[in-house]
Amino acid sequence: MLPRIQTALRQLEATHGIRILYACESGSRAWGFPSPDSDFDVRFIYCHPPDWYLTLDEGRDTLNFPVDDELDLAGWELRKALRLLRASNAALFEWLQSPVLYHEALDFRARLAPLMPAAFNLKAGLHHYLGQLRHGVEDDLNGDEIRLKRLFYALRSALAARWIWSQHTLPPMEFAPLRELLPAGLQGEVDELLARKADANEKTTVPSPTALVGFLQTELAAGQAARELLAVPRHGRVAEELDVVFRALISEAFTR
Repeated sequence: MLPRIQTALRQLEATHGIRILYACESGSRAWGFPSPDSDFDVRFIYCHPPDWYLTLDEGRDTLNFPVDDELDLAGWELRKALRLLRASNAALFEWLQSPVLYHEALDFRARLAPLMPAAFNLKAGLHHYLGQLRHGVEDDLNGDEIRLKRLFYALRSALAARWIWSQHTLPPMEFAPLRELLPAGLQGEVDELLARKADANEKTTVPSPTALVGFLQTELAAGQAARELLAVPRHGRVAEELDVVFRALISEAFTR
């Protein structure tokens, strides 16, 4: 798939007159628990030539394409992306930590990495992951048979939430470091389920693992209680520093 993805990115640049600054994997392949039939969730950030930004009306700031059996491709324009970083958009923080990098220009990730801890809002991040966990607990994991894919989505959200309220830092994207927060008594069961998922399809179901689902329910309640007490540090210079990065990238994107 790598040649196909990189060809698609080059074609996007030519067709839309843009420069792609960053492209990565954002789904289960980056999280660390793909199924054999998992599609490739490619997310990218792009910019236009400087004149595009010098108009009275702002133009379209996303590029989305139909999902086929293998490839899910979508991108955000640079100004939109940096505004979302300033607003502590959890998905964007995950993209910028992805272990699967398809394309990078102008040291994009290295420029933003020093700003990420200050830009990340602990309470907003916790709210995001608790919302995903609540959806899993209430909608996906309440039967005798549950989808293995949905179980791992909920488990990853639970551990990311726990990371935020216990460590008070930006949680990692990948499942491997997150699972270090999992109680020792559940690690063996998670190993078995991971092994099964590696050979399963996206719709595979398993008997509901009582202890693991109970852990997720407990984590939802614990995270909701912690959210009320979580302090939100203020970092006043993040917006100014993002402006500097924005201007530099726009200036350099079509000259380098």
